[in-house]
Parts: sequence; C-alpha cells; structure tokens
Amino acid sequence: MNTELNETQENTETPQVQPPKKKGKAGHIIFAVLAACCLVASLGLNIYQAVVPNQKSADFIDYILERIAEEEKKENEYIEDGYKVGGEYEIRSTTHISDAYKTGDDSQLSEEDKDTLKMAKAVLDEVIEDGMSNYQKEEAVYQWMVKNIGHGRGGVISRPGMDRSAFTPHDVLTSRGAVCVGYATTFRLFMNMLGMDCHIVHNEYHSWDLVQLDEDWYHVDVYSDAHGVMYGNFNMTDEVAKNGHNWDESALPEAKSVKYSPAVQNAVEVDGLKDIPAAMSESLDGKSATLFYKFKTPLSDEDMGKADFLVNILDMVLGGGMLEDQSYYFRACWYPSEREDDYILGLLLESHNAEEENYFDMDSPEAKEIIKLVAEAFGVDPVMLGGDSGDEPGVSYPIDDVIGGADGPTQTVVTENGEVVTTWNGGGSVKLR
Repeated sequence: MNTELNETQENTETPQVQPPKKKGKAGHIIFAVLAACCLVASLGLNIYQAVVPNQKSADFIDYILERIAEEEKKENEYIEDGYKVGGEYEIRSTTHISDAYKTGDDSQLSEEDKDTLKMAKAVLDEVIEDGMSNYQKEEAVYQWMVKNIGHGRGGVISRPGMDRSAFTPHDVLTSRGAVCVGYATTFRLFMNMLGMDCHIVHNEYHSWDLVQLDEDWYHVDVYSDAHGVMYGNFNMTDEVAKNGHNWDESALPEAKSVKYSPAVQNAVEVDGLKDIPAAMSESLDGKSATLFYKFKTPLSDEDMGKADFLVNILDMVLGGGMLEDQSYYFRACWYPSEREDDYILGLLLESHNAEEENYFDMDSPEAKEIIKLVAEAFGVDPVMLGGDSGDEPGVSYPIDDVIGGADGPTQTVVTENGEVVTTWNGGGSVKLR
C-alpha cells in the first residue's frame, strides 16, 4: 500500500515526459490511416473504372454463351424423321428396312416394308458390282434414280401404285414417280443399305440428302437432277449448294470437301478458254449433258471476264435455236477445284428436244396401224386421229365431227394432188394437210 502511495506520489511530483517515440508511433498510425483511406479511395476509383468495361465483357460473354446454347438447342430440336415438308409430305424412317437388308432378316417387317426391301434390293443387285468404292456405289444409285424415277415420265394409263405425289420409298419404287421427299428418303434408304451414313436436309418446301463419303459430307439433290441435268446437284459442297438451296446449317455436318464432286472427278483438262468450243462440239449429241473443264494454269481476272463472254456466245448458239434440230437450256457455273483459289468451269445443257426413253413415235408405222384399226372399228376418219386415210384421191366418206364451227354433217375428201380437205354444208372447206 505504501509502495503504491509512494509510486503515486513519485509520479505526481516528478511528471514523466512522454518519450518522442510514442508521439512518433501515433503519427505513423494517423499517417497509415490516411494512407489507407487514400489507397481505398484509389482502389475504389480503379475498381469503378474497371467495372464498366468488365461488365460489358461479362455481358458479351453471357450473350455468346446464350447463342451457343441456342445453337445447341437447334441441333437437338432438328427434326429429320417425322418432319413434314410443305406441311404434307412426311420424312419417314427406313432404318428398319436397311437393317433387315444388312442382317438378312426381314421377319420383323410389315408386308409393305418387305415389298420395299425386295424392290430396293433388286435395284442394288442391278447397279452394284463387286469391288466398287463407296463413291462408285453412290454414283451408280444416283444415276439409276435420275434415269428411272420421275424423269418427265407420264401416261394416261394408271399403273398400280402410280402416284405423282409419292413420298415413301415403297410408293416411289412402285410408281417410279415422286416428290422431293420421295427422292430424298429413297436415296437415303439405298445409302443406308450400302452402309453409308446419310441425312435428309430440308427446309419448309424442299428436301434433299447429305451423304458421307470417307470422313466428308456432300449434298445430293436427286429430285432437281431428275428434272434437270445429271450431276447438276450431285455431291455439292455447302458453298455450291447455297446457290439454290437454303437450310439450317447449325443442325447438320459441314460439307466442304471437293474430292468426290463431279467437277473434280470428271473435269477434262484444257490449255485455255479457246479450247472449249471444239471440246464441247465433240461432246454434244443432242441430249442433255454436264461438261466440266479444268485449266492447266488458274485463270486470271481478265480470263474470268473472257469466260463470261464465251458463255454468252455459247448460249446464243446452243440456246438460241441456231443449231439444226437441237436446242438447249444452257447455264454455266464455277465449281471449286482441289487447287486453292482455282475453279472448274461447269457447263450444264438441258436438251429441249431430247426424246424420253418411253417415247412412242406418232409417225411410226406402228402408230399408223393402231390409228387405222381404231378408225375402222368405230367408223371414224383416221386423218382426224393423226393417221392416213389410205384412200385413193377423190374418195370421200362422212364423219360426224363438227369442224371449225360448221353446221351439219361434214366429209373428208382426198384430192387429186393428195391434199386432205374437209367440207361441210354450203360448200365450205378447210384443208387439214
């Protein structure tokens, strides 16, 4: 207790001056606080300055991620089988049929599907040979379809299963006619039977195929070529296909290889543009044709202008009726070459007067005989049916048809000089030939 008092007294009597180091510590503390405040303010300013652009970057990243998610959603939502082109023609799966072909077991197929398999197998047996590559197999099927399905065929006699709106492989192979969905699904069936992967590409009003050869994909529009020119839409890249087709590119594999394009596979090499007219003249035989020409050295910009002029002149000759008994619908396209920044010139010619394989000549002896038989059976004038009267000059006979608005009975007379004249009441007449 005394000790405490003495210490108190001592402190009272002899006040101790605070050493300078304590005063300096407080100053450091104040300085540190002030410095910290300045640092916080500075950091706050920097953070504020960074927030705006960083927020923009974050928003942009979010936007990209949303777009990616949307594209992935599109891919997941892309409908192939079950989609109705034009709201009417449904793309139907045929995997069960191609699987039955590969396994040799059709016991699980319906009677219609068995019939489809039988018809499709017959086609493959006809066109596929041992040792063919996948490209050769694809081309053989494509050529068969272009030549045998739809190709402008028609008739007044209805055949079993004949339907111009056929959209399933069964109806297509039965009727040999089809809408675009019919071509696409039938081609896909053939490709799947041959072990090749194949998708059907579509938009709201059209459909075609995307087939895989090796590791690459190619567009094939059999429908357009069956009603146009062979190879015009065969094994196209995306770049070429966009010239006349549109589709959701995000939903399907990219087609960029030219290895199996018809231009690369079939191009004839020429020295230059001046060689093309003679080469074309030798190749044309009055039928539709697709001709491809590649050049020993890439064409310059000036050469491209010359090519346009050449094509215009060719169109005047080939499409302008300058050729005797021949006329073509003519168009030209540049196709990408295997060489970078180089192109192949494709010339597509659709004959206006090419005869169909099932064409029957109305002026043939067989046609005249048919007309004569019908005319004799029903007592009508064969001339009115497009045939010959078979009578000597001066012989006439009545017919019941009214010609040119004439009133009353008419008759046809073969004159002395071989002209056929139809007369009616009042002495009027019209020369038929």
